Amino acid sequence: MEAVSRTAQWTAAARALESERDDRIFDDPYARTVAAGTGFALLERYAGAGTVPFLAIRTKYLDDAVVRTVTERGIRQVVFLAAGMDTRFHRLPWPDGVTVYELDRPALLDAKAAMLAGEPEPAGRERRTVAVDLTGDWTGPLKEAGWHAEEPVLWVVEGLLFFLPEQAVRTLLGTLAAHSAPGSVLAGDVISRAALLNPLSRPFLAALREDGNPWLFGTEEPEQLLTDCGWAVREVRQPGEEGADFGRWPYPVVARDVPGVPRSFLFTCDTPAHPEPAA
Repeated sequence: MEAVSRTAQWTAAARALESERDDRIFDDPYARTVAAGTGFALLERYAGAGTVPFLAIRTKYLDDAVVRTVTERGIRQVVFLAAGMDTRFHRLPWPDGVTVYELDRPALLDAKAAMLAGEPEPAGRERRTVAVDLTGDWTGPLKEAGWHAEEPVLWVVEGLLFFLPEQAVRTLLGTLAAHSAPGSVLAGDVISRAALLNPLSRPFLAALREDGNPWLFGTEEPEQLLTDCGWAVREVRQPGEEGADFGRWPYPVVARDVPGVPRSFLFTCDTPAHPEPAA
C-alpha cells in the first residue's frame, strides 16, 4: 500500500484498543485484523496529541451519525470516501436494502479484501468497492458501480480532509454537494489551522511528513467552509462537547473564540433545501 494508505491501519489499531476495553463505546471485532502489525507500530510512532481518545470519539460520533441517518432518513446509499480499513459494513446494524460504497486506492482495497477474506458478508446489505484516486475523477466509477445520483446519499469523509491541499478540499466538498439529491447528508471531520502550527504537535506532524503522510489543511471556520461548498451545517462539535465526548476526552474544551488553539471538529450537514427539522 502507499504510505498514506497505511494511516488507515493506524486508526484501526486505535479502534482495536477501544474495542478491547470493558467500558468500550463501540465494538469493532475486525479492527485488530485489519490493523495488523503496521497499525500498532504506527500507533506507537504517532502517540501523543490526544490521538487515541480522539479516534475513539470520532468513530463513535460517525457510527451514530450513520445509524441515525439510514434509520431516520431512509437513505439506502452510503458512500465512504477514502474508506481505508473501515469495517462499518460488517459491524453496524444496517437496515435491509442498504448499499455501501467504499472508495479508496486500489492497493488498499486489495489488502483489506485479503485481510477480511474469511469474514462472511452480512445478510440484507451489499458492499461495492470502487478503486479510485479521489484527486481525479471518481464520480464516473461510482456511477458505474451502481450509485444513483438522483437518490439521497450519505457521504462519509472520515480522516481525509487534512491530507488534502485547501483547493482540493473545497473541490471535493463542492463536488459532493453538486452530486447530492435532496435529503442527502454529509458527515466527517476536519482540523483547525492552529493544529498544524502548534509547537506541541511538531513531533507528531514531523513523523507524518517523514512517513509520506503530511497534514496539509485546517480551518478555524469549518461552518463557513462547509457553507461555501454548498452544505447546510446541522452541527459542528469539538471532542469533549456534548454529543462528542462519550466519556473519552481527557482535556478541557476551550471556547471557540480563543485563538491559536489546536482543535478537531466533527460535523454533520444536510443539502440546503432539506435541513434537519428542529428538535
